[in-house]
Amino acid sequence: MTALPLSARLCLWLDAVRSGTAGPDDLAAAVRGDAPRSLVVGLPAQSPDEGAVELLRLPALLRGPLSLALPAPGDLVGLAGPPALNRAALETGEAVLVGDVALLPEDDARTVVWRAVPAARAPYVDERETATALRLALQDVTARLVELDVAAWRPEVPDLLLNLRHRPPLPLPPGVDPRRRETLERAVLCLEIVDLAGGDDGGAVSAYEAQRRRDALADLDRAARHALVGACTGRAAG
Repeated sequence: MTALPLSARLCLWLDAVRSGTAGPDDLAAAVRGDAPRSLVVGLPAQSPDEGAVELLRLPALLRGPLSLALPAPGDLVGLAGPPALNRAALETGEAVLVGDVALLPEDDARTVVWRAVPAARAPYVDERETATALRLALQDVTARLVELDVAAWRPEVPDLLLNLRHRPPLPLPPGVDPRRRETLERAVLCLEIVDLAGGDDGGAVSAYEAQRRRDALADLDRAARHALVGACTGRAAG
């Protein structure tokens, strides 16, 4: 099952700490999840010999506008460079931008290490526009997948669409408004559909139909990533 991307979780909880609805300990626990530790390395505020710092110190060490990046090849949503960051973020598939610093998650054994690298200020992504685009994309792609008989090759997908209101809650901080929560839940659902339906070409199917499936899922993936980026733009002042 596709979960809320780790960088989206950090972005939302860091914003909650800034707005006063959560504390640094809450942020560290929520982002860490099942991993024993989450560490940050390379922050500008760190001295060269300081090494890694605990995630709970992050709110005190970074200032500036807060946003999410969920890039894919050909679609660097949430990023404005430099090229080294774009390449690194494409490898991880995600990043958190705080002012002129980007944080990239890396697994190190059972520890998540957030590596800080220089970043250009992120371009603005409108929450309302991307949420609307996602709703329309979900309707359109659902119709296209039904036409392609999605139930015959991925019966889990119709089940997901029918049970949108009966899914486990996302690990969101206090204070997330209902509209924003709905967008986050819909985007995660769509990423899960893409993950399930894109796993294979559904057995015996023509190359033309396989390409139509891939095109539909690519449209849904793009809309879901953009909606997540829009919904995770920081509300609180940096």
